[in-house]
Amino acid sequence: MSQVVERLAELTGFRDRDVLDVTLVAALKDLLRPSSVAIYRTVGEEGALRWLTRARLHGSETIPTADPLWTHLDDLPGLDEHPLRRDCLLSQDPLTCAGTPVRSCFPLITELEAIGVLEFSTELPMSEADWRLVSSILRIYRNFQGLLDYSERDTLTGLLNRKTFDDSFLRSVNERRVEPSAPAAEPRRSGAGSLWLGLIDIDHFKAVNDGFGHLIGDEVLLLLSRLMRSSFRFHDRLYRFGGEEFVVLMRAGDAAGAGLALERLRRNVEAYAFPRVGRITVSVGYTGMRLDDTPAVAFERADKAVYFVKEHGRNQVAYHGDLVERGLLTDQEPAAGDVELF
Repeated sequence: MSQVVERLAELTGFRDRDVLDVTLVAALKDLLRPSSVAIYRTVGEEGALRWLTRARLHGSETIPTADPLWTHLDDLPGLDEHPLRRDCLLSQDPLTCAGTPVRSCFPLITELEAIGVLEFSTELPMSEADWRLVSSILRIYRNFQGLLDYSERDTLTGLLNRKTFDDSFLRSVNERRVEPSAPAAEPRRSGAGSLWLGLIDIDHFKAVNDGFGHLIGDEVLLLLSRLMRSSFRFHDRLYRFGGEEFVVLMRAGDAAGAGLALERLRRNVEAYAFPRVGRITVSVGYTGMRLDDTPAVAFERADKAVYFVKEHGRNQVAYHGDLVERGLLTDQEPAAGDVELF
């Protein structure tokens, strides 16, 4: 029992989702001694979901492995390629499959939906006591995930909130610094490439609040957040910064690729019929990351591009670097000669 308590204390000692999944897998490997244990999350669009490995320990491994967050969807196995996981996810009930080894799956459930599975491989079927232990630990895991959601997400839209942005930004930049560069002749897939920050601002949002009231204004914000989710990829990180201001951190091979993703959102918003309000548009500015960037410095560049769009007709996407090249904006940082990170 003391070992279980110690593992639970370790599990709830972190405020990082990646570390939480790794800790859960490591704790269950030590407690139950399975051949392997792993957490798989579903990613992608409804009807074309795929399995992303969040943390996996196999055999005598001591350090969990995982799929890179920026993995391209086409490189991940489809939902139906693993029927036991799929059935566990859809039924939201623990399932087991006899064989060599025996495989057992437990659903990972949030307050709203099943988001993945915890899968064991064992030489013998898991005992009833083991099933109860895993189920109890997963209830604690679910409750702790709920606390993380409450602290990290905007309560209205469900997007990440501003206070999580700095950590995500710095972690993404640091991860990219240590990645080996792809050979020049090797084309980048759409899930890889440089890091980009996009800033999205709703045009004339004050007029929406003044003319229709704050409840309708909140509905516009909620619907925009849904359009963002459908317009970007599963690994793009979406934030609400407060008011009518939203941010996306994403990867793309070049400025044109990042611009296409942001233009897709702009078109989707323009084409959407918002209840009561009708047509809404957004002004978008974006920038690439630099070697010495801080979140505030990169944000300021994107903000300058948004301001330019606001001053020149709104409902457009502008790249800060392009505006500087054309002499429409000045770039005061970094100084000439500074090296770009990506």
